[in-house]
Amino acid sequence: MAHRVAVLALDGVYPFELGIPRRVFGTLPERYEVSTCTADGGPVRTSADFTIAVEHGAELLATADTVVIPPYDCALVGEEPPAGTAAALARIRPGARIVSICTGAYALAAAGLLDGRPATTHWRETDRFRRLYPHVQLDPGVLFVDDGDILTSAGAASGVDVCLHLVRTDHGTETANHVARCCVVPPWRDGGQAQYIEQPVPPVAAASTAATRAWALARLDQPLALDELAGHAGMSLRTFARRFRDEVGMSPGRWLIRQRVERARQLLEAGDLPVERIAAEVGFATSASLRQHLHAAIGVSPQAYRRTFQARERADR
Repeated sequence: MAHRVAVLALDGVYPFELGIPRRVFGTLPERYEVSTCTADGGPVRTSADFTIAVEHGAELLATADTVVIPPYDCALVGEEPPAGTAAALARIRPGARIVSICTGAYALAAAGLLDGRPATTHWRETDRFRRLYPHVQLDPGVLFVDDGDILTSAGAASGVDVCLHLVRTDHGTETANHVARCCVVPPWRDGGQAQYIEQPVPPVAAASTAATRAWALARLDQPLALDELAGHAGMSLRTFARRFRDEVGMSPGRWLIRQRVERARQLLEAGDLPVERIAAEVGFATSASLRQHLHAAIGVSPQAYRRTFQARERADR
């Protein structure tokens, strides 16, 4: 049976984010069934110059395995969530996974679902959100927060990130990469990545580190020292490090570790290569180093990750 995803469109919903769950999960119709509802089954206005009509009311939420709350324009509805939100959320069955995108976190917080829990929303909403919901452990500097049964994400494109993260969690890296290719988006941006970068676009005359990043990804099994990367980019060490951080939002060393961990996860999912071989394939000096970095990233050992993924694959089959 397909995993049932219900998307709750609230008054003032942003059309772009409303379409994200269908675009991402709908790429796998054999695995996800995506339906949209409103609190009362009637049309709702959007943040744009049109309204939307749906086929379902909040009763749909009682049957969902995952519920997604897209953002809504707070300027249209005021500080309180739209009418009927609390009653709609109360229909979500125990054990269902709940996801908010951007200001959708306000609806969850108002219902008390985020009290004492880590969460995020758009960084511009930080002061207002903290004033209204001081009991939420808000982190405005990340793309999304996965707290198990409740996930919250930042603005706009981070909704794509959190939905891809769920596909990856449910069905592995290869499937998530397939969905990302179909959607023509990056396959993976870690939830802990910064929401915004101070200088995201370099000056027109400035060289980019993109070619060097692609070059490095093809050579993850090699040491790849910083001076070697800078040399490939034709920059001084200081210029390269500064330009890299401006474009990517993290240091070259931290970025390399993340890419190596990601590649290791793919290899763990794809077959039965020994951990020592995988460590060598992705550029970690020892299997102990791989274990350390994988545990820091996802909290489990390589063997435990492989067992969990393979058990999930058997269950899917």
